[in-house]
Amino acid sequence: MKNENVQRTVLGDVEVIRVVEWQGPLVPARGFVPESTAEMWKDNEHWLAPDHWHPESDKAVVALQSWVLRSGGRTVLVDTGVGNGRERPGSPHFHHWQGDFLGRLAEAGVRPQDVDVVVNTHLHIDHVGWNTTGAEGEWIPTFPNAEYLIPAADDFHYGPDNGYGKGRQEDDRLLYEDSIAPIHRAGRAVLWDGVHRIDDNLTLEPAPGHTPGSSVLRLASGTDRAVFVGDLLHSPVQILHPSCNSCFCLDQDQAAASRRRILERAAAERELVVPAHFAGPGAMEVRKEGNGFALEAWASYDNGNGMTALRG
Repeated sequence: MKNENVQRTVLGDVEVIRVVEWQGPLVPARGFVPESTAEMWKDNEHWLAPDHWHPESDKAVVALQSWVLRSGGRTVLVDTGVGNGRERPGSPHFHHWQGDFLGRLAEAGVRPQDVDVVVNTHLHIDHVGWNTTGAEGEWIPTFPNAEYLIPAADDFHYGPDNGYGKGRQEDDRLLYEDSIAPIHRAGRAVLWDGVHRIDDNLTLEPAPGHTPGSSVLRLASGTDRAVFVGDLLHSPVQILHPSCNSCFCLDQDQAAASRRRILERAAAERELVVPAHFAGPGAMEVRKEGNGFALEAWASYDNGNGMTALRG
């Protein structure tokens, strides 16, 4: 039987494994993307519903997921979800969350000790939670053999040197203390800025705005191209209207500029766009259309023998 929680494909010489911990309707659509209008959702209902929007409840559908990349003989984990049992009083959806992230990784054939590199695309609570696990009241790295690639700008913004983002949210302090500081103490943190090359196939680049250190991970192998965009996109509505930010973007103008820049390149170079939270197929090709962009094709997985296009 097909496992919808673990999906595989190959891009060039890189195996890509999608690991879905949870997906479903989560938040009001226009609360999620405040600059969007009711018409934007309704006019595109034929392809937004049901994978990305539930018209009946007017809620956006969200996936909590990570991506495993097997590249150059190493295992790279992109983002680590919410984490279990975390104190997140400002985020009711994720407060004391209980999920089966490690079980889903095991279904994908990945044990914690197998991971060589952890990429945190940015330091938000749903991207760093499984960086650590609790042991006798102490937080230790979940992936003991991995180096953790952390954007330096986010480490500064959320870390104690900048007063936990100048005290914006208590959750920021808690996040840093349980999911980032233990990585530093264990000597596993690698802070990067500018451009950071992981290997011949994978490169990290800054795309600030959502957070100061928000980043994208580019995959280029053979003739295949993909860009893992983190939270640059939260909803497909933002493909059509790239000036629309999510409610979580700290610098609205910068986030919109980064989004447009990344989508421009993706359309020009036929990069597969892989957002952190898209449900349904979870990845797509885009094309330029008017002042924005349009869906060219959804990704379709075929159990590791390559990725095909499923036209929208």
